Amino acid sequence: MHSAIDDAHARVYAAIAAIPRGRVASYGAIAARAGLPGRARLVGRLLGEVPEGMVLPWYRVLRASGHIAMPPGSRGFREQCWLLRAEGVEVKNGRVALSAFGLDADLDRALWGAPD
Repeated sequence: MHSAIDDAHARVYAAIAAIPRGRVASYGAIAARAGLPGRARLVGRLLGEVPEGMVLPWYRVLRASGHIAMPPGSRGFREQCWLLRAEGVEVKNGRVALSAFGLDADLDRALWGAPD
């Protein structure tokens, strides 16, 4: 059973690592891409338990609403805003427009057209 848990964790970390620069994804989207739909909380927990030496673009993972999960004004919140903006991601009031910067934004735009 232990290896199945490790495999799931590895898939979550791989999905986070695969978020391209200038893009963001929700905890739920990462869980789904890792083959674990409905396990958004697991993604959040694993982000808090990243193995030593593993470098992940943790700051590209947001709530389903596009909001930063850390308390507004906290050091982590400010760092996440700064890192996202450094990649050209627009952050307004602690929120990123997933329609513009989400992993699937280009696919949605291609299928449905640009949002009004």
